[in-house]
Amino acid sequence: MVDATIESELSTCLGKLPVEKQRQVLEFARTLATAPPHGVPGSNLLRFAGAINESDLNAMSQAIQDGCERVDVDEW
Repeated sequence: MVDATIESELSTCLGKLPVEKQRQVLEFARTLATAPPHGVPGSNLLRFAGAINESDLNAMSQAIQDGCERVDVDEW
């Protein structure tokens, strides 16, 4: 089922693109339509629950808090 609003907006955008870009969009849409879902169900991952001990989890959390949202102006 196609959402009419999305289809209309997509058609408008496609009309503004050169033919080669339109082909890229078409290829991408085909890929999305035919690509099988990948990954594993969450239930398959439950065996890993608790695999990391609490002190390591705390160390990781602290490293994230210490290192995130900092800007090194000399980095760039």
